[in-house]
Amino acid sequence: MLWIPVTLIGALAQTGRNMAQAGLTRSLGTLGATQVRFLYGLPFALLFLGLTCLIGGVLPPVPSPRAVAVITLGGLAQIGATALMLATMERRSFAVSTAWLKTEPVLIAIGGALVLGDSLSAAQIAGVVIATAGVVLTGWRRGAASGIGPVLTGLAAAAGFGLSAIAFRAGILALGDGGFFLRSMTALVLSLASQVVLLALWLRLFRPGSMTATLGQWRGSLAAGLLGAFGSAMWFTAFSLATAAQVRTLALVEVLLAAALGWAMRGERPSGRSLAGMAVIVAGVGVLLLASQGGS
Repeated sequence: MLWIPVTLIGALAQTGRNMAQAGLTRSLGTLGATQVRFLYGLPFALLFLGLTCLIGGVLPPVPSPRAVAVITLGGLAQIGATALMLATMERRSFAVSTAWLKTEPVLIAIGGALVLGDSLSAAQIAGVVIATAGVVLTGWRRGAASGIGPVLTGLAAAAGFGLSAIAFRAGILALGDGGFFLRSMTALVLSLASQVVLLALWLRLFRPGSMTATLGQWRGSLAAGLLGAFGSAMWFTAFSLATAAQVRTLALVEVLLAAALGWAMRGERPSGRSLAGMAVIVAGVGVLLLASQGGS
């Protein structure tokens, strides 16, 4: 059951990273601010891996070509999903994109079962569905833009994020040698390195100057990099201990954390619909945890 506190810590760190990145979007642009997560997170990931090896007196596992390919696929899927998410929001469909993006745990449950053979009990599946429905209820707003386009891009983004979670878990399992934390940190370094290279090439070709601007904002980017790397380290550790669907469903507590911080720091009081949705999220997560604890 270690995956439960690890996932909750990851959710808290990711919420903090999102807040740290918020001020960088205006000066760096969306993709530039996204690169901050990878570029400034990689040194910290290398530090985590180095400390793990030093304390344990071990060397990192030598990744097989399959492990490298799968982890790189996960990194590419994560970048692509982010682009699709932004494309959905650019069509003035933020509410719709939020609702459809949060179908990710259901898609992960299906994909994990088909690709990795990760099985969930009926009670665990019920928890996934209930929690996801709660997020949809929280994010949905009357008067949201309609049309099939935002729905399709939103679902595609959710599928991309789901694919990245499944690929990361598959990559960690494919590393084989070493304890779960050593394999998780190795996979984290591989994923961040591939994402830095891929996104740097994209920025160089299509957004000249963005990479230089990102390097110039190093003072404000270090906090985002540290929190992002630490949160990802927790996600990867959780992926090594439980199915991707379980981890990403519990991670929906990010919605509750974001709402609490928004209320405390910005006075953004949640609506009645949002509060009802949060109650459903809590119920779904509760069902999932009880089912997981019982081993059913």
